[in-house]
Parts: sequence; C-alpha cells; structure tokens
Amino acid sequence: MSRLVTDQLTDAGRRIEHDSFAIVDAEAGDHAYSGDQWQVVRRMIHATADFDFNGLTGFHPGAIDAGVKAIRSGAPLVADVEMICVGLSSPRLAHFGITVHHFIADPDVIARAEQHNSTRAVQAMRKAASLGLLAGGIVAVGNAPTALLEVVRLIRDENLKPALVIGMPVGFVSAAESKAAVSALEQTPWIVTHGRKGGSTLVVAAIHALLALAEAQT
Repeated sequence: MSRLVTDQLTDAGRRIEHDSFAIVDAEAGDHAYSGDQWQVVRRMIHATADFDFNGLTGFHPGAIDAGVKAIRSGAPLVADVEMICVGLSSPRLAHFGITVHHFIADPDVIARAEQHNSTRAVQAMRKAASLGLLAGGIVAVGNAPTALLEVVRLIRDENLKPALVIGMPVGFVSAAESKAAVSALEQTPWIVTHGRKGGSTLVVAAIHALLALAEAQT
C-alpha cells in the first residue's frame, strides 16, 4: 500500500505523529465532536499542546464536507498573512492543485489602506475578492480580526460565497468579536476558535487535517 501524501515522510516521523495523536486522544477524554471534526481539533491540539481547543473550536454543520469538497476541487486558498502560506505543506497542496495567496504586503494594498484609513488586512481581502479568489475559495485567517470582519461584510453585503471560512485570529482587539460574527453565519460554512485564542499555527493545523480527510476519500 502506497504512503499517503499527507503522511509524514519517514517511518520514524509517522510513528512519532501516531504516538502524539494517541496521547492527545487519551488526555482529551470525552468530547462533543464528530469523528471528522475531531481529526481537525486533535491536530490543532497536537500543534499547540493546548487542550483548551477541545471545546474552544466550533464548526458550522457543513464545514467538514465543504472543506473537503473545496480541497478536492482544487479551490484557491487565501490567507491573511504569509505565515499561513509558509506553514502549509507544498506537496500536500500540489497533490490537489491548490494555490495559496496572500496580499497583505502588496504595495497597492498598503496604499489603499493608507488612502482609506483602514487596515492592510481589510484591503488584502478586498483585493482577493476583486480577483475572484474568495468566491468558492477557502479563506484562512489566523492573525488579523479586521480581515475576518471584512470577509463577513463581503458575505453579507456583497453576496460573496466562499466555500469555507477558517477564522482563528488571535488577540485582544476584535479577535473574539470577529469570530462571533463568523459563527453567526448560517449559509457559509466556517471553522473558528471562540474567544481570544487562535493563531496561524492553528489555521495550518486545521488545513492539514482537512487535506488528510480529503485524501482519505480518494
């Protein structure tokens, strides 16, 4: 049987990851997640050693199916910051034909943020929308609450329809509020971390879990 592209590259690496997941399962104990949802939460705990995400992680009922479908169709992935793009496995993304994008450091984005007295994160999401990358794409936010709030505005006011929103910005100003706004969406699938905790590492872990779930369906 051939090795899955979403596996670790060596036998030693696979054993360590397997043992780590077993420890997470044992120490986490009971939880309210479905089997596929737990694959996401378990990998987030594995990436951070923080068991609070057993409970802090929330899922739209259609999130897993939507994320797997988007991945298997090669949907684009738009991140708020470069850190997410760097953290993702290039071979795993290439297996599904997924391209990743971030625009927060683009000169035109910076210029528009200054012109409109907004944030780079807001203008980066507007640029992604204008390029047609958000419609049917995966939105991944791990740092900037204003990016997440802009995505919510685009969904509500401009009928934007991303395949999945992963909203996990970390921080003290608007982080919890932005995730609450996403979790109020009924028609758009989402995965969030409630409250202040979050970060790009968690987003990467969640995406890698979805990639593994997508490959398991092949």
